[in-house]
Amino acid sequence: MLLHRGEDADRLFRLEWAVAVHLELQDTYSTPMEDEPFRKFLAGEPDDYAWFTGWGDVVREATAENKLIRRVRVVSEPHTDYTRFALAVAPLNIAAGEDVRYIPRHIIDEALLSGDDWWIFDDDLVAFSVFSPDGAGEGLATTTDPTIAAHIRQVRDRVWPLATPYADYIGASADR
Repeated sequence: MLLHRGEDADRLFRLEWAVAVHLELQDTYSTPMEDEPFRKFLAGEPDDYAWFTGWGDVVREATAENKLIRRVRVVSEPHTDYTRFALAVAPLNIAAGEDVRYIPRHIIDEALLSGDDWWIFDDDLVAFSVFSPDGAGEGLATTTDPTIAAHIRQVRDRVWPLATPYADYIGASADR
């Protein structure tokens, strides 16, 4: 596996592929770039979302090339503070071009999941999210190992049909 960080990780989104799918399994993330926006969210303070610009640009560049970027978040209910923050930020992901969907943790057998957060680009390039012991993102570890890719494809093909689009999930959550 190769570890990609920063701009090197963003480069993965500039490679030749048609569909990238991201699976997020954590209820809380610790990303230094999000620390202050998360604090503002919890305090009810306004945010200009300038911190999101880099990722938004990566997504817009990819989707301008007719690439599809899909994100599935498996979330606990009731939501953690971080999940509420991510739900509030999701419209930025969507405006940039991502298809963001949710699966309540209680409706899926965790044994059907991979145990790790990952991206899969088309069917063969897998990029696992790497976290430090305190939960901060450290980059993406990539592999094209056919056995690993086959397993991740199976997980992707199980979770995507179960995932609820953001707008529908928000509407259903409001009804609970």
